[in-house]
Amino acid sequence: MKIKVQKIDGGKAAGDIELSDDVFGIEPRADILHRVVTWQLENRRGTARPTRERSDVARTGKKFGRQKGGGTARHGDRAAPIFIGGGKAHGARKRDFEQSLNKKIRALGLKMALSSKAKDGLVVVDSLELAEAKTKILKGHLAKAGLSGKVLVIDGEQVDAGFKKAAGNLPGINVLPAIGANVYDILNHDTLVLTKAAVEKLEARFNG
Repeated sequence: MKIKVQKIDGGKAAGDIELSDDVFGIEPRADILHRVVTWQLENRRGTARPTRERSDVARTGKKFGRQKGGGTARHGDRAAPIFIGGGKAHGARKRDFEQSLNKKIRALGLKMALSSKAKDGLVVVDSLELAEAKTKILKGHLAKAGLSGKVLVIDGEQVDAGFKKAAGNLPGINVLPAIGANVYDILNHDTLVLTKAAVEKLEARFNG
């Protein structure tokens, strides 16, 4: 699959780039994408810090005070929730939301996400280098290139520092290195922008 390479300001760069059909030419399947996205979101969920309940508190179980004549209620355990240092009544418990998913399914899901964008919503640029790393200038470049809405920009080994800085205050523009490419973020954006370095990294990730 051939696609034209353009500059980040919307201008056309020299030549095209050949995208691997094994990575960008797979027919997407909703069930695979759903499984991978669910796996991602479940593993993102944070767990509540568990509290120590009555049985978890290391306090003596010896009865303190007399049964009668003390002028107070009758207690037999300092770990009771009503005492300072006692256990928490009905406290938060640790919950584990992590799911396991086969590596082959995860890899297939990423290929399908990339392929879905290759059909509609993929832009390849030569690089993210800016002559002047300013938000206002970058905003003009993106408008000229026709990039609007939610845009995910993926670079190679590392995201260009100037571009990352300029894009930091632009709503809807998110940047990632190639190693951080994932199904949820790709599908959650209207347009996917890849640099030539990102394409090489992604294809090497699966061919290696």
